[in-house]
Amino acid sequence: MEKTEELFLKELTDARGVPGNEDEVRAVFKKYAEPHADKMMYDGLGGIVARHNGAKEGPKVMIMGHMDEVGFMVTQITENGFIKFQTLGGWWGQVMLAQEVEIKTREGKLIHGVIGCKPPHVLSAEARQKPYEISDMFVDIGATSADEVKEWGIRQGDMITPYTEYRRLNDSKFLLAKAWDNRIGTAVSLKVLENLATEGHPNILFAGSNVQEEVGLRGSRTSTHMVNPDIAFALDTGTAGDTPGMTDKESMSKLGKGPQILIFDASMIPHRKLRDFVIDVADELEIPYQLEVIAGGGTDAGTQHITRDGIPSLAITVATRYLHSHTSVIHEDDYLNTVKLVTEVVKRLDKETVEKLRSFE
Repeated sequence: MEKTEELFLKELTDARGVPGNEDEVRAVFKKYAEPHADKMMYDGLGGIVARHNGAKEGPKVMIMGHMDEVGFMVTQITENGFIKFQTLGGWWGQVMLAQEVEIKTREGKLIHGVIGCKPPHVLSAEARQKPYEISDMFVDIGATSADEVKEWGIRQGDMITPYTEYRRLNDSKFLLAKAWDNRIGTAVSLKVLENLATEGHPNILFAGSNVQEEVGLRGSRTSTHMVNPDIAFALDTGTAGDTPGMTDKESMSKLGKGPQILIFDASMIPHRKLRDFVIDVADELEIPYQLEVIAGGGTDAGTQHITRDGIPSLAITVATRYLHSHTSVIHEDDYLNTVKLVTEVVKRLDKETVEKLRSFE
């Protein structure tokens, strides 16, 4: 992968964007999308969509990542200068303690901190056997009073994000960063837009990224309603099953073995004809892929498919280790092959093909 591509991925993952506070990520998306867009569009919650006209009378095809990452919000400042917080998105308490974070103030100042709790030395033997309650955790920023915290510009409602630096793991193809969920789907959306703006396509493409996915697939409702596409794709992350302790029942996907095509998740049953169409394209072009079931989670396709009168939708995802934590890992081949697959699928979605996919007669 070229150095410019790595810088692109670093810029996306370094950006801070919890649900409802996606401004930094939206700015990065606009920077890379605008040169290839005929029109930039925004829904009322902040979702961003780049429209590219491949054919004036072509069908409307939407490909969407989501900008937000799991994170936190400042809810209380204690008398002694510690920060209490609300989780935003699904967090597991066991991955949070002693992790570094950043608080971004309204003025844009970044305050470094660490998530703390009581030391195990003072806990009972019974308490040490249980996960620590998130409600009892706090952020330590090195302040000594509430007044000092406020002098630094921190207020209730400020965004807190994990602090992790993007890096390639030891010259391998494994890439470590925060927020792969879902900056990698956003990256795929941008790269497919760039490819198709250069190579051409027989439809009207809407490539974008939603807000507030991690708190209930909310932004997908508004952006899908705005675009009213004929076909929709959610570009996201999926569970990886190749780490110690994982079983095939939990996930059969392995990093480096291709994009995941979700055949079932907790938010939807994908459109059968669209699913088979994508699989056929991958088989035709010998693009590796993995069929995956995610029984305990969903993607933006879950709200795409039930918008307006119903929209044929499918989730195409990148297998990711350590989802919903400070640090996650993907494989660069999966990213590149996801871009290739989505690019080739959109190229084949002409008017006649879309009409057949949407027909139940």
